[in-house]
Amino acid sequence: MQTVIETKGLCKTYGKQLAVDHVALQVPKGCVYGFIGPNGAGKSTTMKMLLGLIHPSAGQVFLLGKELTPHNRLTLLRQTGSLIESPSGYLHLTARENLQIVADLKGISHRDIARVLEIVHLTQDRDRKVGQFSLGMKQRLGIAMALLGSPKLLILDEPTNGLDPAGIQEMRALIADMPAATGATVLISSHLLGEMEQMVEQVGIIHHGRMLFEGPLHELQRHSRGDLSIRLLHPQKGLAILQANGISVRQKEDVLTLPPLRDEPLAGLVQALADGGAGVVELNRHTKSLEEIFLSLTDRKEVDLNAAQSAR
Repeated sequence: MQTVIETKGLCKTYGKQLAVDHVALQVPKGCVYGFIGPNGAGKSTTMKMLLGLIHPSAGQVFLLGKELTPHNRLTLLRQTGSLIESPSGYLHLTARENLQIVADLKGISHRDIARVLEIVHLTQDRDRKVGQFSLGMKQRLGIAMALLGSPKLLILDEPTNGLDPAGIQEMRALIADMPAATGATVLISSHLLGEMEQMVEQVGIIHHGRMLFEGPLHELQRHSRGDLSIRLLHPQKGLAILQANGISVRQKEDVLTLPPLRDEPLAGLVQALADGGAGVVELNRHTKSLEEIFLSLTDRKEVDLNAAQSAR
């Protein structure tokens, strides 16, 4: 697997506080990678270290296959676009004028401006002053600035933060399509798992500065599966069928609550309930919140650690 970002033992200490604790990231080429964690988990600090905006206390950063050093930092960052925290721009200038300034700073031809405006769907608004833009439009302009020069890597810190539902949906579609539209690998951070599930392929979860999980989205979704609830016309018949199949059940009136099940055994149980005359009216699969996933992952880590210590 070819990686565009890799970190080894990455740490950042502020005084006695360890904000980033031996983080190891591996971002595959050509994907949208979701970097997820609650506010204060260490996401922005890690991303700033990736861009050389702050210096690590320990560890290494590799971008585009090369270790980031003071000597090659500018060379590597010319191939990297970023939007960290809020988008910048001169409010009294138009979108095109703002992009012209950024292009000049990057040493990029103004001919690239039309391309990036098209990607972020701002072509028709290119001559409007940025002060008249909505927050979502400002975010898209920030991404357009990051895309100037066709970077191989795009790093976006909470780009949907503060957007209304329509703006969030628009940003999701834009980012999900980014590798295909631009060829760039995208690292995007967020504290909202549900939002990330709709646009990323790979996921890393950070909590209290430590990585709890890294891998494909479908592997994380296995951890997010919560209980199942089934509403039945004849709950007593259903209760007997489920107990006969060895399924632990909680009952509240006509609703039975089951533990998480995979698709195949669940389909078999629903068929058995239908055949047994229980009358399946409604089936819901509950998804754990990000906080609940954090707890389950943390518990698993502690179990693994205790088992390792017991084996010594």
